[in-house]
Amino acid sequence: MPPLRVVGLSLDSADPETLAQFYVDLLGGKSLWHKESSVGVRISSGLALIAHRVADYQRPIWPGSSIVHLDLAADDDRDLDECVDRAVELGATVAPMQPGDRWRVLLDPAGHPFCITTVTPPE
Repeated sequence: MPPLRVVGLSLDSADPETLAQFYVDLLGGKSLWHKESSVGVRISSGLALIAHRVADYQRPIWPGSSIVHLDLAADDDRDLDECVDRAVELGATVAPMQPGDRWRVLLDPAGHPFCITTVTPPE
């Protein structure tokens, strides 16, 4: 039996349109669908991000909750601060707790943490 493939990542939100647009602006990509309940986008890496509307959505707590988060790599020719500044311009906020110097933790418009780093694992 062949292994499974990751084809999408779903993110809960009170406002799926805003969350999906944030990730398209940050990562590049295109819209797949827009519904009242969800918005799907294919980001430039090929992965689908799906922002789902959740009634009474509660923002995650960083740090403190068991959370899956995105690790995003900056291009080699861009420095970390430049990438963080761009994410903030698009609607992210810098998390108050930063656990290291090699990456920055930010919160997307729905409060999901994500990291930006210039250090990536070997291929």
